[in-house]
Amino acid sequence: MIKAKHKTGLVFFPAFDWAISPTHPEREERLLYTQDQIFEEGIFDVEGISELKPDPVTLKDVQRVHFCIPDVWSVTTESHFISAGGAKTIGMAVLDKDIERGFALVRPPGHHANRVVHGARGFCNINIEAIMIEYLREAYNIEKVAIVDTDCHHGDGTQDIYWHDPDTLFISIHQDGRTLYPGSGFPNELGGPNAVGKTLNIPLPPHTSEEGFLYAVQHVIMPILDDFRPDIIVNSAGQDNHYTDPITNMNFSAQGYAQLTSILKPDIAVLEGGYSIEGALPYVNLGIVLALAGIDYTHVKEPDYDPDRIRQAPAVTDAIEKIGETVLAIWQQREHIKHQLMEKTDPGRRSRKIFYDTDGIQESQKEQIQICSDCAGALRIDSTSSRGMHILAVHIPRNACNACRQTGHTWYETADANDFDIILLQDRTEDKYLQKKVN
Repeated sequence: MIKAKHKTGLVFFPAFDWAISPTHPEREERLLYTQDQIFEEGIFDVEGISELKPDPVTLKDVQRVHFCIPDVWSVTTESHFISAGGAKTIGMAVLDKDIERGFALVRPPGHHANRVVHGARGFCNINIEAIMIEYLREAYNIEKVAIVDTDCHHGDGTQDIYWHDPDTLFISIHQDGRTLYPGSGFPNELGGPNAVGKTLNIPLPPHTSEEGFLYAVQHVIMPILDDFRPDIIVNSAGQDNHYTDPITNMNFSAQGYAQLTSILKPDIAVLEGGYSIEGALPYVNLGIVLALAGIDYTHVKEPDYDPDRIRQAPAVTDAIEKIGETVLAIWQQREHIKHQLMEKTDPGRRSRKIFYDTDGIQESQKEQIQICSDCAGALRIDSTSSRGMHILAVHIPRNACNACRQTGHTWYETADANDFDIILLQDRTEDKYLQKKVN
């Protein structure tokens, strides 16, 4: 009888009642073929692999991470709560030591959802990994977390949420943003002044194959993780790098994904994208499950898999090696880069334009971070949207020093109710979410 080397838990949630449209790439069939494959292969007959059932997250879990405008119920459905709950269920099981590793095979996805949410971006409404992580920090007192996002699209929402957090290392490896949505994720995106170098982006050229992905993981990501030494590793396991995916331009395979998982050894994997519903997802997910469990996965191959046909060109290999050198240099020189950043005029402020492609919303943000050597810093976000809402959102980080906590409360308490439609405070030191009355 086959036995898992690592006790592994799986959560399935296909979200039968949620889809952008019946023919949209992000629909319930994404997981149904995988579910069939898992049962047909007898995965739950393997000793040490078990299925867990998700409970929905709570309103407080969502408000610990997001400022949802005008409120949480306006931008989410029950399926979003259960999808995030699937990730939370896996995270709890890992930290309770019921399992060693886990995979949340859930939808809707979440890695394009920013801290401020006016609607849906890139099929994402709320960030299911961040909701899970911040719950685990609150309930289990973990500190250092590494998130490795292997979705083909840059995880810009997760990057936004952890832009100022020195205790969270966010690494995104993705197709070059000059060729794919959301058009971001370049090496010069390094994190805010209190967390320089804790955001790292590895944009890969189109048509990167197994060779390129695995090179980047082995020679760039793993040395950085070894240096950072996180309490847990979370893999945003998007599968749209596959050579059959209809909306991307990469040449990864089920074997490649399994090898990546075997090298990365994530504690928790959470499904993100992946839209080759029949040709890729059943094989990729099976490979990931076996790799998490420490079981031989070499027999898992797509019917049309031909490594020679999808091999990357020498120019792609050269480009990836150069990108790897750049990212490693950024990591190694992050303190020097921070010093240079601090010499700029007003480094604690940034302005952004954000487009919600799924819901057609335009947002303008003015952000101010309190520069601090003792904590992540109080954060002030002034946001307006094309739907007419003008909001002030204040975030006080969980380990805020007294000065930053006071700054955050001052921003919130002195905000003029005549200037904003909504005024919000996210105080992580007391795990509270407050809304100020406006006229």
